[in-house]
Amino acid sequence: MSPTLTLRHYLEAPIAHSHDHAQLVFGLSGHLDLEVDGRGSQVRESSVMVLPFSTHHACISRDGSRCLVLDVPTEHWVVQSLGEHADASRRLLDQPARLALDARQHQLVQWLAQSPVHDPLIVQQGAVLLLASLNHPQAQPLPGRRLPYAALNSHIERHAARPLQVADLARIADLSVPRLHARFMAECGQTPMDYLRSRRLHLALRLLRETSLPIGEIAERVGYASQSAFCAAMLRAFGASPGALRRAG
Repeated sequence: MSPTLTLRHYLEAPIAHSHDHAQLVFGLSGHLDLEVDGRGSQVRESSVMVLPFSTHHACISRDGSRCLVLDVPTEHWVVQSLGEHADASRRLLDQPARLALDARQHQLVQWLAQSPVHDPLIVQQGAVLLLASLNHPQAQPLPGRRLPYAALNSHIERHAARPLQVADLARIADLSVPRLHARFMAECGQTPMDYLRSRRLHLALRLLRETSLPIGEIAERVGYASQSAFCAAMLRAFGASPGALRRAG
C-alpha cells in the first residue's frame, strides 16, 4: 500500500469514524473541531492533528475548513520509507497529538497543498518529507492550557460595536501583548487582531442568518462605521456579499 495526500474541505456535516491507516490532518484555513478518543482538539492553519492507526475520531467545521490530509498506510511502509527516521515516526504515530508547525514545516505544507497531489512521486516524497520534518525537535505539542477562548469570544461579542484593542484580549488572557501574539500564532496560526476581526465577521454572519436586522445596523453592531467597508470585509472572508449570505441562509 502507498500513502495518499488529499485536499479536503470540511463543512458543517459531522463525521465520526475510524480507519486502519494513520492520518495527519494539516490545517490550511478555517478551523476543524475534532474529538479523538473522547478528547477535544482543534486544527487551524500552522497546526497538525496526529490520528494513530485505528483511532476513533469525530470532526466538524461549523464555518468550513480546508486541510491537507496525509494517510499513512501501515507501519511497514513507515519502516521501509523513513530509514533512520522510522523509529521516531512510529512513536509520533503512536499517540493522538496536536502539534504546532514552525515556519519551515508550514512552508512545506503550503507547497504540497499547491502541488499535483495525484502524482504518485510527489505523494511518496511529500509523505516522507512531512513525517521526517515532524521528527525535528521544533515540532512541539501545543501547551495543554489553551487560551481562554470562551472568555475572549464573550468579551468580543459583548463589545463588538466598540473599538477593541489587542491589549483588551491580553488582559483577559492574563498575558503580555507579545506573549498573547505568540500564543495566538502557535494555537491558531493568526494574529490576535486577525482573530478579533474574524470573530466580528462570524458574529455578523450569524446575525445575517438568524435576524432580519438591516445590513447597515449589523455592520454597526460588529464595529464597522462604513457599510461598504463591512460588505468588502464579508466578501473577502466568505466569498459573497452580506445580501447573498443572508439569502443563502
